[in-house]
Amino acid sequence: MIRTAQPSDGDAIAAIYNPYVVNSVVTFETSSVDGVEMASRITETIDAGLPYLVAVEDDRVVGYTYASKWKGRCAYSKTVESSVYIDASFQGHGIGKKLYVALLDSLHALDMHTVIGGIALPNDASIALHESLGFRKVAQFEQVGFKLNGYVDVGYWQKILE
Repeated sequence: MIRTAQPSDGDAIAAIYNPYVVNSVVTFETSSVDGVEMASRITETIDAGLPYLVAVEDDRVVGYTYASKWKGRCAYSKTVESSVYIDASFQGHGIGKKLYVALLDSLHALDMHTVIGGIALPNDASIALHESLGFRKVAQFEQVGFKLNGYVDVGYWQKILE
């Protein structure tokens, strides 16, 4: 089941996210985030009129996705950046794709025009997910992040919603 996230999902979402923070370069955040902070982020996203969705199996949040403003200037108001994270024990079951499709449908209903996905490289699974949904690579920045004792490139994939 996919539903809109609620602040009460903060602890579950933090539990999914924090292994990425601590053990990977998928996110450039470097310190774990608690459930209170995640609840605040959920509220901020929803209050901005953007979708924040969770996938639930057996009453357990197993993944989440959300959109955030791409840039602060008014001319970017129809462009968002997307993020999706799946509990490690549920990866490879199609949950990420289902979440992403629901996010794209929500964004289309909100009359958004462009969705941008930033991917820390290398990340073949994320690239495959984005490209399977019609995103195309439009940019790559070299060595823009430093995490886990190394520099990380970031690629950007873009999808025009129609």
